[in-house]
Amino acid sequence: MKASSSFPIAVLNSRWLPAAAVAGALGAGWLVGQSGLTASAALLLGPLLVAFVLLVFYYPRAGFISFIVYCFAVMVINRHIDDVPFGLGMEAILLLTWLAVAFHQSKEYKWSQLKNDLCKLTLAWFILNVLELGNPAGASPVGWFYEMRGSALYWFLTVPLAFLLFNRRRDLRTFLILIIALSVLGTLYGIKQHVWGVDAMEQAWLDAGAYRTHILWGQLRIFSFYSEAAQFGASQAHIGLMCLILALGPYATWKRVALACAALLLLYGMLISGTRGALFVVAVGGFIYLILSKQVKVLILGSLLAVAAFGVLKYTYIGNGNANIVRLRTSLDPNDPSLQVRVKNQAILREYLASRPLGGGVGTIGMWGVTYNKGSFLSTIAPDSYFVKVWAEYGIVGLLIWLGISLYILGKCCGIVWSIRDPYLRQQLLALTAGYGGILVCSYGNEIMNQMPSAMLIYISWVFVFLGPQMDQPKPVLVHHA
Repeated sequence: MKASSSFPIAVLNSRWLPAAAVAGALGAGWLVGQSGLTASAALLLGPLLVAFVLLVFYYPRAGFISFIVYCFAVMVINRHIDDVPFGLGMEAILLLTWLAVAFHQSKEYKWSQLKNDLCKLTLAWFILNVLELGNPAGASPVGWFYEMRGSALYWFLTVPLAFLLFNRRRDLRTFLILIIALSVLGTLYGIKQHVWGVDAMEQAWLDAGAYRTHILWGQLRIFSFYSEAAQFGASQAHIGLMCLILALGPYATWKRVALACAALLLLYGMLISGTRGALFVVAVGGFIYLILSKQVKVLILGSLLAVAAFGVLKYTYIGNGNANIVRLRTSLDPNDPSLQVRVKNQAILREYLASRPLGGGVGTIGMWGVTYNKGSFLSTIAPDSYFVKVWAEYGIVGLLIWLGISLYILGKCCGIVWSIRDPYLRQQLLALTAGYGGILVCSYGNEIMNQMPSAMLIYISWVFVFLGPQMDQPKPVLVHHA
């Protein structure tokens, strides 16, 4: 650690620093004179970026925390500042943090942590994605790159880094506090949109085409500072469910009340998003929690409440005065027009993929298919589901591999949580596991688990659950409710 901590001091004491400062000032003056305001903005941000790089090399955990925050903030930045690929900032932060870890002088990083099933599966999926460059369907390499980022690259960079940097009980607490706070902030911003409307840049985004999916029956589907309403709603349901589970844990009363209030607020955010699939995050995640809770009374009571809620939505008209509840209710209607369109598209894909067991190639369907594989058959079909997208791009072979990996991770997480003895840790890992299970099933209806921040949330959740046995107390901790 000493060698690492002396790095900034060595830089500041360098005899070349004054000369570099003078040269930098002269260069800055010339650049502003040539380029005007754009260069001025770059110069203002330059020192901050240099300071950030130094901070990450001195304290790599700061880079990882910055990545978590950036995953929530990237879309609102991207939506309000044109012509800058801020999405690539996620890779930049992760790669910078990896460099900081690799060249850090301390010996605190236990590389042996990477010898586990999760890292092996992560590597296997990434290798499969690299091999997809040779898919005989001949998809565009550029489309492959942009699609692969969400489906494999972030996964590949995040999971092992989390094992190295975020592997302590206090890191788990930091993670939970951070994602709950950022999600609540997202709800509040969404309520602002719901009450006062969107700002000029958000309106421009809607006018550019997003209005087709975000304004239904004259009602705005709230998207907050997320990529779109489906991601907002699913993420709100995800963190709302986690807060609800944590509120049922053996914590101080004030914490449980605060978590319950956060859960209600986040579930309201889910409602105003108009995202029907988000309902399944709560339903499936809640069911996983009830099973793993090991409490028969809780299981029976929770099941009765779930059946009652299903009955109200399915067989009554309660709440039909609210457009968001009406839309939520359609998620249980097998004759819903949107569902019928999806079924029809899947039937078309089934016929097309029958002779293509390896699929059409990564980046051939969805947004990147339209952008980089124009004219291809798959680019003309909307996937409307991450399961369908994987099936179309990787074929039935790839779908079975991906689904096998996903279900293995879920099963392993459930097994780990079942054996955790510390009730405080157990409740936290229960929330993470239930949240992942809900997002996995929700991704059958929408592209969720390959989009930020949901992708980041589940990758880090996996790591904490897999680390559960080594964070567990040797003896169960006494439960205190006060």
